Amino acid sequence: MNTRILLADDHVMLREGLKLLIAKDPDLTVVGEADNGKDTLALARTSGPHVVVMDVAMPDLNGIEATRQLLKDSPHTKVIALSGHANREFVREMLKAGASAYVLKSRAYEELLRAIREVMNGKKYLSADIARGVVDEYVGIANSASANPAFVVLTDREREALQLIAEGRNTKEVADSLDISVKTVETHRRNIMEKLCLHSVAELTKYAIREGLTSVDA
Repeated sequence: MNTRILLADDHVMLREGLKLLIAKDPDLTVVGEADNGKDTLALARTSGPHVVVMDVAMPDLNGIEATRQLLKDSPHTKVIALSGHANREFVREMLKAGASAYVLKSRAYEELLRAIREVMNGKKYLSADIARGVVDEYVGIANSASANPAFVVLTDREREALQLIAEGRNTKEVADSLDISVKTVETHRRNIMEKLCLHSVAELTKYAIREGLTSVDA
């Protein structure tokens, strides 16, 4: 079977290089290119790729959100995340979004074809540096009760509330945004602080930024 590839990256020279690489394999065909997340979703609907090589950091719609939306509409499509750095929040969120592989751009010319073969065979693929980081993170979590990663100890709703609190929303604004009562927001905040062993909104904000739930510019 000929594997159809969609390349999504906002760097033209990288896309051109990857096209030349993919062209060396007669079983692979590039069916489209996009330089932002919104165009990636539109092209995926019309070109029907088996694999989308997805840059994590793209304009208009980042690769993490684009992956979530793509796989919601087309769950059988394989996504290979492509990134210039091994930021643990990017890795974590791309894998949570459903990416089957994570390849560093510095290793793309050596590893991309292998990653495509692996995901098409129903397997996962991580660049070596990424794999070590994933293992180290989970070992650290297992060995340190103080790590308290948000994605482990907090519920989905508590993470949503934490992000809004960290972005400076007051209790009423958080309640309105989540369509819950003020009392429920206060309960969430109390539970979050107890679970994370934090004692102020300032500490919650620093924690949320460190865990990648929000950014300094949010």
